[in-house]
Amino acid sequence: MGKIVIAIDGYSGCGKSSTAKAVAKILGYTYIDSGAMYRAATLHFLNEKLSPAKQEDVIKGLATLSISFKINPETGLQETYLNGKNVEDEIRSMQISQKVSELATVASIRKELVAQQQRLGRGKGVVMDGRDIGSVVFPDAELKVFMTANLETRAVRRQLELLEKGQSVDLEAIQENLAGRDEVDSSRTESPLLKMKDAVEVDTSNLTFEGQVAQIVRLAKAKIEMN
Repeated sequence: MGKIVIAIDGYSGCGKSSTAKAVAKILGYTYIDSGAMYRAATLHFLNEKLSPAKQEDVIKGLATLSISFKINPETGLQETYLNGKNVEDEIRSMQISQKVSELATVASIRKELVAQQQRLGRGKGVVMDGRDIGSVVFPDAELKVFMTANLETRAVRRQLELLEKGQSVDLEAIQENLAGRDEVDSSRTESPLLKMKDAVEVDTSNLTFEGQVAQIVRLAKAKIEMN
């Protein structure tokens, strides 16, 4: 049975990453966390005191940027490495959340990261989530999913995620951050967030995590059988 590419797009806080990881595990596919790549790039620019608004800084930043993923042997979970250092916890902070959309609007940065993502997906058998996976990174993906949920639900989920990492953040601040990111992601000139005509919409507002994973796995298995 042939392997396919699964592209999952949608708004911040819909559970795209956790869902994509679970789907990949069930299917035995490779998970590629595009959001983590942009977060890692944001952390890199902050650490190096480089501005994504300055072309000379962008050139310098990309020249020294190396992002990779490794499986933690103790937890079995995939973690993000920036220039050889594990930054999985650092890139999930509110500081990075507040800066990542700014960096993601820069065309040259997106071009470099998209090229890296496409190389990772050449052999198929991958699940990738983000905001332009079905439209830009893998426009020919056999299965495209667009995840959505209401703002309040997304904010509560993000707050719980941060609490699990030991970060206490006010719910209203999270809602404002998510609403701002929605606006930036949907209106930017370079690779805006949009639902493709051939994407299946999955509203997770009233779904359990297990429910949304099961729904996407069913869609994937149907496509795999056709492939």
